[in-house]
Amino acid sequence: MTNDYLECPELSGKNIKNLKLYKDSAERCEVLIEFTDGTSFSCALDVQSTIKASLIRTGIGTPDILREYLT
Repeated sequence: MTNDYLECPELSGKNIKNLKLYKDSAERCEVLIEFTDGTSFSCALDVQSTIKASLIRTGIGTPDILREYLT
């Protein structure tokens, strides 16, 4: 995706009949909007996992972070 947002101009001005939020799994949820004109809008939101690791030196007091790794 090239933008940080997704625009849906076809939804402007529609009246909402019902809105439901679903949790599909630990990493995904869905928004379902039902409109009074008989149409519906569904949006699935996926969460991406990342890995964060640290090389630390332990001893007395707070550990020193020598390097952090991120994916």
